Amino acid sequence: MAEYIESLRLLAERFGRLEGVGKKTAMRMAFSVLAFDEEEAQAFAKAILDAHEKIHLCPICQNLTDREICSICADEERDHSVICVLSDPRAVMAMEKVREFRGVYHVLHGLISPMNGMTPEKLKIRELLSRVDEEGVEEVIVATNPTVEGEATAMYLSKLLKPLGVRVTRLAYGVPVGAELEYADEVTLFRAIEGRRDV
Repeated sequence: MAEYIESLRLLAERFGRLEGVGKKTAMRMAFSVLAFDEEEAQAFAKAILDAHEKIHLCPICQNLTDREICSICADEERDHSVICVLSDPRAVMAMEKVREFRGVYHVLHGLISPMNGMTPEKLKIRELLSRVDEEGVEEVIVATNPTVEGEATAMYLSKLLKPLGVRVTRLAYGVPVGAELEYADEVTLFRAIEGRRDV
């Protein structure tokens, strides 16, 4: 019956456009919104519109912010000579949860993937190069995922950055805590050996 209600179908269709949301989940979300009272529905719609209106890219690191410059770039206590390059804003949130990294970030907003139409020109690489050139950056940590796209992006960035005299490093990926070596694949073990450190 739900598919005959045009406004419900359109609502579910909108939820279905969200990343990782399938048709069934989208329909459940649409029904959840219908259960809102008028005040809740207005607040929900306002939250979406406010976020869309107020959130923009930080002109320095390209992360999302609702300020002129994001709080991380504005923080003078952080080490601005070390930039950690990430593929998207969610990765910044994950890194910040760890509370170990005291440098600053740069968000690419994607990874190089020609098959998906993501060329270097579509990423925030030019902005990164400008920062390295102008801000006295000493090290760039490329923290893209250890996927084909992530590795390709890391290699591309390394070729562009090294001639600028900056140290380019890569996050060490290896065997997760609690895992057994016999179940680890070759790439994971290689990364674990490559990223080894003194004890």
